[in-house]
Amino acid sequence: MSLRCDNGHTFDVARQGYVSLLDGRSASLRADTAAMVAARARVHDTGFFTCVVDAVADRTRRFGTDVPRPVVLDAGAGGGHYLRAAVGALGDDARGIGIDLSKYCARAIARGTPPHAAIVADIWRGLPMADEGVTVALSVFAPRNGAEFARVLRPDGALIVVSPDADHLAEVVGPMKMLRVDSAKSERLHAALDEHFEVIESAPVRAAVDVDAATVGDLVAMGPSAFHSQETDIRSRAADLVGTGTIPVTISVLVTTCRPKVLGRRAVAQRSAD
Repeated sequence: MSLRCDNGHTFDVARQGYVSLLDGRSASLRADTAAMVAARARVHDTGFFTCVVDAVADRTRRFGTDVPRPVVLDAGAGGGHYLRAAVGALGDDARGIGIDLSKYCARAIARGTPPHAAIVADIWRGLPMADEGVTVALSVFAPRNGAEFARVLRPDGALIVVSPDADHLAEVVGPMKMLRVDSAKSERLHAALDEHFEVIESAPVRAAVDVDAATVGDLVAMGPSAFHSQETDIRSRAADLVGTGTIPVTISVLVTTCRPKVLGRRAVAQRSAD
């Protein structure tokens, strides 16, 4: 099976069920490895991020239930855990599309339960979606291309952004030599979105979850910190920190829901016409 664009380019669907739209311009970018995807799946299997998954599903439900055949787009979708929760919140008619730079993430999305459409692409080169075709867009611990999100969303659609607070995973960041959250992350979030979106809700999600050494190691191995440490070092540090028991680890994120500003402009124009 192949896909063809208006310019005549052909893209083959891999036997694993995804399509890659990457070209040489994105070859130098660092993408999640198979080991990182497996570690993330194990963390989700423990239920560690359930409160975040539930928050995404809840906010999706508020904006997509009245739309026929709603479409959920997750840009930077990882293994598709948040995408599946969001689509599940909208019922059997909903469709999901996951985009990630990693082919291993795309494989997980395409082969998950349930499977969804999976695309390997660089979101900074544009989202391969039609204008105003998406009901809800997700950006969970991922980069945000504000202009492209605004283009692909319906005027009454919503963008749901999940970003870590400074104390996210606080108990393990130092001992495990993980990358720290940028103190200016909130300012960068608004800078990326303010031109195209208005924030309609922003709420923290916090929890403390007891985890063992294996899960602490997977929390490191699933993310960008894994690029800076050897697997054996990660597991050794986790064992030293936790031992044979468990420790509480903080989940602290901000869930922000935005609407395209074009909706407000259209509403004003309609009132003027009336």
